[in-house]
Amino acid sequence: MTARDQKRAARPHEAKRVRGSARWIGNGRDLFTIQPAARARVLAALDDKASSELFHDWELWARPEQSPPPGDWIYWLILAGRGAGKTRAGAEAVRQWIRSFAIVNLIGATHDDVRDIMVLGESGLLAICPPGERPHYARASARLSWPNGAVSQLFSAEEPDRLRGKQHMKLWLDELAAWRDPDAFDQAMFGLRVGDKPQAVITTTPRPIKLIKQLVEDKDAIVTRGSTFDNAHHLAAAFVERITARYAGRTIGRQELFAEIVEEAPGALWTRALIERQRIAPGATTAEYAEIVIGVDPPAKSGASADECGIMVVGKTSQGAIHVLADLTSQGDTPGQWAARVGAAFRRFKANRIVAEINNGGEMVVEVLRQSDPNLPVRAVTATRGKFLRAEPVATAYERGIVHHVGDFPKLEDQLCTLTPDFDARVSGFSPDRADALVWAIADLIALDRAQPLLDYYKQSLKTKL
Repeated sequence: MTARDQKRAARPHEAKRVRGSARWIGNGRDLFTIQPAARARVLAALDDKASSELFHDWELWARPEQSPPPGDWIYWLILAGRGAGKTRAGAEAVRQWIRSFAIVNLIGATHDDVRDIMVLGESGLLAICPPGERPHYARASARLSWPNGAVSQLFSAEEPDRLRGKQHMKLWLDELAAWRDPDAFDQAMFGLRVGDKPQAVITTTPRPIKLIKQLVEDKDAIVTRGSTFDNAHHLAAAFVERITARYAGRTIGRQELFAEIVEEAPGALWTRALIERQRIAPGATTAEYAEIVIGVDPPAKSGASADECGIMVVGKTSQGAIHVLADLTSQGDTPGQWAARVGAAFRRFKANRIVAEINNGGEMVVEVLRQSDPNLPVRAVTATRGKFLRAEPVATAYERGIVHHVGDFPKLEDQLCTLTPDFDARVSGFSPDRADALVWAIADLIALDRAQPLLDYYKQSLKTKL
């Protein structure tokens, strides 16, 4: 199938007969078409077995987008907001598959998530299965044994090595966007190779990570979407009112409630609006620069699979403003090549110094740079704190109107808008080398190694303007 996003109309349901004590219901959906009083009488006449059958009839209760779609697909990607019913949809898919397939396995973000959400949760497998279909849960062996002999093994994405060599006919992957190790997905897919039609249902609230974006575009994937409000009648009214008041219209609400893939990650230090506010059109400034610094975040290796070598050119005007002038980042270069690029930028912009991170390479970074030009003034810096903490004071400088982008830097700006407190390069699928190089350059220009660097710099810039 090549469909990406699918809003399927309700499919006709097979006629069902639910036996009551004295009457038959031809189709469960007939219950929704009769008057409430008549419906109450019909339901009151059902015996316990018929009531259980009706209660557990997922085709009756599911919204169209909560049932497995028809067609020849490998991935059914359910992107849905909090409380939208995606966990129930994943559990019901497993319940349906287990009737025909002997190996239907489960993978969650953590061991606790597998146990507390996928198995024991209110919408988990033990809750949704009628007594005759309910599996036996063996906690010690992380295994579900079904009455018909089928088996579900339970895995955590925290331990991708446990998935090596395991085989699956069907898979349920929950909260994929929250998995900390992308290798877990790869290992799961290597094992999805048994049976007539290996398939995976993936239930997650989206995040703008590489894997989710790849799956959305995959020709073998069908994507269905749902918002929190699609399931509002099953949620507490106070909860719906509270989240609407707090998150409606906000970026975090678009992601967490409406399941949009928002490139501007909630909680990020930079926003598109902030950067746009601080943008200067190329040629619109005639500022003279008191200092120009080139920030460098070198990669650990070269070649096609290497990280980028972040190279950012930043200047400080005589009035104290900080201008981002150029993004000269490269990818795949050998050390000699990116060092030559840095040397050329130093001469072209008549820079004052180079600020280079030496976490990858140590003193060899400085030596490589000076091999390209023996007279390069290089200041070596070492990252001792996480990316978010290093970047916070620089983002504050943007908010206070100190830093401006002279022109557009799309790739840099994409990286800035993904820097959150829990940013993980492996999960995101990239290392923010442009952002790192920018932070080093700006930190140097506003003297972040002083006791109160940003406050002092801000006061100084105000005096200069006055």
